[in-house]
Amino acid sequence: MRKINMAEKIALAVLVLGLIPTAGPLVWMVFTAFVSPEGLAASPPRYDSFSLENFAVLLSAGSIVRWSINSFLISAAVTIAQTLFNSLAAFGFSAGRFKGREQLFWVLLAAMMVPGQIVMLPLFLFMSKWNLIDSLWAVILPAMAAPFGIYMVRQYMDSIPNTLAQAAQMDGATDFQIFRHIYFPLSMPILATSGIFIFITQWNSFLWPLVTLNTEKFYTLTVGLSTLQDQQLMDYGLLMAGATLAAVPMVLVFIFFSRYMLEGMRQGAIK
Repeated sequence: MRKINMAEKIALAVLVLGLIPTAGPLVWMVFTAFVSPEGLAASPPRYDSFSLENFAVLLSAGSIVRWSINSFLISAAVTIAQTLFNSLAAFGFSAGRFKGREQLFWVLLAAMMVPGQIVMLPLFLFMSKWNLIDSLWAVILPAMAAPFGIYMVRQYMDSIPNTLAQAAQMDGATDFQIFRHIYFPLSMPILATSGIFIFITQWNSFLWPLVTLNTEKFYTLTVGLSTLQDQQLMDYGLLMAGATLAAVPMVLVFIFFSRYMLEGMRQGAIK
């Protein structure tokens, strides 16, 4: 076994120190979720009483299942839409040759600098005019494309040799065929990487769904869990149980797709 030198020991110690404030709240969340309500109500709280009562109460209401389905539908729809539209726009900026391409791309980059809160009011008025407020479409439609996603995929597509597209054009391929059969398959690593980030971001989204969704049956999981604070008078066990359930899909997505994310980052760095 190779002996660890002093520099590696120091680096490991720094990583452990950074892990404590990062993982500490997560460990407390999961631990609290499995403590009985009586143990949490005691003064001081007793954390030695293991119980599944918080999860039983949470799941018995039925609403959390509907909220989870809403969050999944929104996250899946936005992920699929952004993967398609971001890659199409990135292909236009990368392989397209049209007047004003670079200027339009700089406008896209400028849009990344605008905080989302600034455009929230005009976007809400648009959704209201189209009678989409209090529906899942009000959350899905504004997120179907993203400037950062277009930028990230475009930077990756720039590494694809133009000779491939030129050879396809000589064989009579259209622009869409070049995108479908060359650029899209070759960009799959970065699309998988961006897809993971898109899904996790939408699953955790809170402010915009809170503004646009008013009926309980349309709530996302994050919005629905926030209402439990008023309904249950800050029942920490119930809230932590809900937060634990909400974290499970993100953990599963990362576990099953992390190798695609790492592969996309590795290939992007090499190219």
